[in-house]
Amino acid sequence: MNADRRNGIAAGVLFLVTEVAAIAGVALYGPVLDGADYVLGAGADNRVLLGALCEVVLALAVVGTGVTLFPMLRRQHEGIALGYVCARVLEAVVIVLGLVAVLAVVTLRRDAAPSDAGASATVARALVAVHDWTFLLGPNLILGVNTLLLALLLHRARVVPRAITALGLVGGPLICASAVAVWFGVYGQLSGPGAAAALPVFVWELSLAGWLLLRGSRGTDAAAR
Repeated sequence: MNADRRNGIAAGVLFLVTEVAAIAGVALYGPVLDGADYVLGAGADNRVLLGALCEVVLALAVVGTGVTLFPMLRRQHEGIALGYVCARVLEAVVIVLGLVAVLAVVTLRRDAAPSDAGASATVARALVAVHDWTFLLGPNLILGVNTLLLALLLHRARVVPRAITALGLVGGPLICASAVAVWFGVYGQLSGPGAAAALPVFVWELSLAGWLLLRGSRGTDAAAR
């Protein structure tokens, strides 16, 4: 098995890991996003910490996809390929920043004195707001940018079916536009329009992962058309 195929299979596995870790992380640490209610209540620290661990795995897998695909992508356009890797690293950094805010809420609940309940609730709301903004910037705006860069390179390389790259070429700008709309309060991030805008990128990553696992990063020209 050549290096491109090995890297392609590794990238496919990592893309699947990002999807599983992202969904599991949000599901597990969801209670902490209540902010004040979490700090003042009984809490579910172990569940939240497990969700945070999933976010660590997510960040590492995000970087891993860029690193494993870079050797192949640089042959198409080294500048864009490097931009893709940098965008993936930036996305991971933003995810970790949001994760730190979530963990800070857990620490606040553990250490806050009953007499400081009001102040703790205010700080918790602020930390949740930090998480919400990082969630908008990382897995939405920056994700849209790196999706577009990767789709452009794969479309140029003709190593995956055009139907898959089309999902990335459409989904990347769409989720970026949606993030900007959420930014200016047009609709909520977890609203119907927000979910609809994120769907093409979700399908793109799953489809790309499946293709990479089946074919590695080398497909025939006929298969890629």
